[in-house]
Amino acid sequence: MVKNVVYIFIAVVFVFGYLRYFEHRSLYFPMEEIEIVPSAIGLAYEDVYFETEDGVKINAWFVTAPLKDSKYTLLFSHGNGGNISHRVEKIGMLSKLGLDVFIFDYRGYGRSSGRPSEKGFYRDVEAAYNYLVSEKNIQPERIIVYGESLGGSVAIDLASRKKVRALISESAFSSTVDMAKALYPRLPAFLISTKFDAVSRVKDLSIPKLIIHSKNDDIVPFSQSVKLFKAAPEPKKHLVLVGSHNSCYVDSKEAYVKGMQEFLKDLIVIRK
Repeated sequence: MVKNVVYIFIAVVFVFGYLRYFEHRSLYFPMEEIEIVPSAIGLAYEDVYFETEDGVKINAWFVTAPLKDSKYTLLFSHGNGGNISHRVEKIGMLSKLGLDVFIFDYRGYGRSSGRPSEKGFYRDVEAAYNYLVSEKNIQPERIIVYGESLGGSVAIDLASRKKVRALISESAFSSTVDMAKALYPRLPAFLISTKFDAVSRVKDLSIPKLIIHSKNDDIVPFSQSVKLFKAAPEPKKHLVLVGSHNSCYVDSKEAYVKGMQEFLKDLIVIRK
């Protein structure tokens, strides 16, 4: 009898351990190699390092807008795959909109130390924010937080805790639980330890919000964008694109650029 209890306990521990391992491997796809830098496409940038509150060393780029008269700095939280070097093309597009771009690699990505985790990502983006405010002397009113895919949850979490001018999310999911339900409908929610619960945090954001999503996103269902938008209070805008999850900003470049320009223009008008 005692042996049976021990065997059951071991089996349960093994199953939960495997589920945690599977969950981690399903969420994070970091790459270490930096394949290209902003200067390769003519962008002036500064390669910087800073530390999080738990001592993790984070690598980031501060990319200056071409005209050097930017009104805002975009704090860019990228998606769960690759590293900052895989966003150089997008950085170029954002820079041409007259934005300084500060993009960082989460712990375990690129040249950043540590191991990926939800709490760790929240610490990483907070450390990036603190760097902008304390080291770059950028006022919170000039910071726009931008989250791509999983980074949307990271950006929304920061905006719920720190003062920023506005929030932009692109191809973000409403929560890990919602994504798990979409991928594995029979998986019990209580087995999911990672939350990335963007929908619960966006409800309290009074800052201007731009929620971008492709209506035929092949990874994150468009319905999750609708859920986020409905949960968010005014002021808010929903920019609907077409194209794949990872390239909708290119597939719908004209609409993306126009939507971003209008949102930024409105921010300046509201500020005045």
